[in-house]
Amino acid sequence: MDRVEDPGPPWYPEVVDGPFTSRQLIRIDEALRLADQESRLTFSIYVGDLHAPVRGAAEKLHSELADPDNSVLIAVSPNQRILEIVTGEAARRRLPDRDCALAAFSMTAAFTGGDLAGGIVAGLSQLASHAAK
Repeated sequence: MDRVEDPGPPWYPEVVDGPFTSRQLIRIDEALRLADQESRLTFSIYVGDLHAPVRGAAEKLHSELADPDNSVLIAVSPNQRILEIVTGEAARRRLPDRDCALAAFSMTAAFTGGDLAGGIVAGLSQLASHAAK
């Protein structure tokens, strides 16, 4: 009998050529939900190229979120080997630069090992944990 691959959830049809499998997307989605619940902040992920200046591009994406003051954006550009974490004003009070830098270090270690999804999930968990304190 031939084995049929599960095409994944129907709500991710546009990611067939993306960097994540359906399972990885589900893991990231679950990590986002848990981070939001644990910290009472809103976390968002952007994966793709960032135009120069890179920090400015990440900050522009962050400013377009529904509630930027209480939001944290993790912007990852695998092709450029860039990671930016942008926090809103209220979120920054609970996530100082030192905590973001520690999470970034963990994420980049996973990215270097080829685990983009795992790095994002680990970073979300770490940031949420720090913000919840």
